[in-house]
Amino acid sequence: MKNLVLVLLITMVSCKNSKKETITAQAIINSSIKAAGGTLYETKNVAFGFRGLMYQLEPNEGKKVMRRTTVNDSLVIEDVVSQDFKRYINKTNVVVPDSMAIKYTNSINSVFYFALLPYGLNDAAVKKEYLGEVSIKGKEYYKVKVTFYEENGGEDFEDVYVYWFNKNTYLPDYLAYKFYTDGGGMRFRAAYNERYVSGVRFVDYENYTPKSNEVSVMQLDSLYHTNQLQLLSKIELNTINLY
Repeated sequence: MKNLVLVLLITMVSCKNSKKETITAQAIINSSIKAAGGTLYETKNVAFGFRGLMYQLEPNEGKKVMRRTTVNDSLVIEDVVSQDFKRYINKTNVVVPDSMAIKYTNSINSVFYFALLPYGLNDAAVKKEYLGEVSIKGKEYYKVKVTFYEENGGEDFEDVYVYWFNKNTYLPDYLAYKFYTDGGGMRFRAAYNERYVSGVRFVDYENYTPKSNEVSVMQLDSLYHTNQLQLLSKIELNTINLY
């Protein structure tokens, strides 16, 4: 009888250890992308409004074409990012200095990155690290750190991101990041107004900053949990369409 109990205990421990071993950053992100839209990200055109500008993403044979359109009275400015950057004013191509082309490209990339999360977390330049489980506002989360390889990592490859994936839904309810451009800083975003449009998840964000830059980006979940972050703005998408 004692031997049987011992065997059962060993089996239970073994099962628990096996379960823990399956929790990896890659597995969490794969489940998150599937829950948020999966292959629809690769096949659908996406259009939405953000801060008075219109954005459009067109998947094209494994590549993507990103557009940002500004309408000001009779002036229509269309910025297009594909292999390179192009600007059209009233449909006429105009020359943009390289420094500004980089700035515009980074800005457009950033908008699509956040709007389509978690899809971009499987890009080739992304490095992922599972940090364990935490509790925020009474819910349990998987905590994942994301950094970038310099190659294909863009101008901001040194930035550090942290994501909190809901253990029940695998969706990223929170994210934080440390950035170095324009003087640097840290942000913590809490998702709200979750909705699915043609099968793809979209959210808006409350955008917070720590009161001191002496803290680590890894600590921002604890500061949010204890109401020690300052609300800067709200990140809201509108007029979302998939076709």
